[in-house]
Amino acid sequence: MKRHIPNILTLLNLLSGCMALLQIMQGEPVNASWWILLAAAFDLLDGLMARLLNAVSETGRQLDSLADVVSFGLAPGFLLYALMARAALGMGPFYVNYLPYAAFLLPLFAALRLARFNTDPSQSRDFKGLPTPAVALVVLALPLITACEDVTIIWLNNLLGKPCLLAGVAVFLSALMVSPIRMFSLKFNGLRWKGNRARYLLIIFSLLLFPFFRFAAIPFILLAYLLLSLLKPDGKLGP
Repeated sequence: MKRHIPNILTLLNLLSGCMALLQIMQGEPVNASWWILLAAAFDLLDGLMARLLNAVSETGRQLDSLADVVSFGLAPGFLLYALMARAALGMGPFYVNYLPYAAFLLPLFAALRLARFNTDPSQSRDFKGLPTPAVALVVLALPLITACEDVTIIWLNNLLGKPCLLAGVAVFLSALMVSPIRMFSLKFNGLRWKGNRARYLLIIFSLLLFPFFRFAAIPFILLAYLLLSLLKPDGKLGP
């Protein structure tokens, strides 16, 4: 029975992605964001349980990628499309009828990134390109930022209401997913500082930022992740 637990968690990830799509179709982007966040939690748990239960399998690996295409590719793509369509209301025909389709770059490049990951043995210890859950976290943060009443950042809210900027976010995240940049995994190598400096620095930065900026901190945490991956404070990434 225990060997099925990781796959069950992966299927719950997929189900959460489906629920996110349903919320988007019903015009509830904030609810969709919470479902994508839940999918990310299940995605974290399935890998953890697979290692703890010694239940790692090729079926589980393939299932995980299939679920990720929906939860961290298709759902964020549709969510960003909905946000862009809403921001473009009252603007010219190009902004209303064409620009929002740039959001669908996300599922296309997420599928390409996951296919490369599954066929590239050099990504066993770190990643080549931005992982799809990180992309999903940035996108799901967008409606939560504008809906958050505890912390209001006016200039950021104004920027998120511009469809061209949102299209730029889609292009930027899509390019990062298939970039050759080596990015460290969040899996710890024990609890020592040495070998985990980048992970600890990212956690410390996140803990310092999130209480003050809430979900608005997520884009800045992503930038910190990119910067730490480029600086390689734990030494050379990759095999």
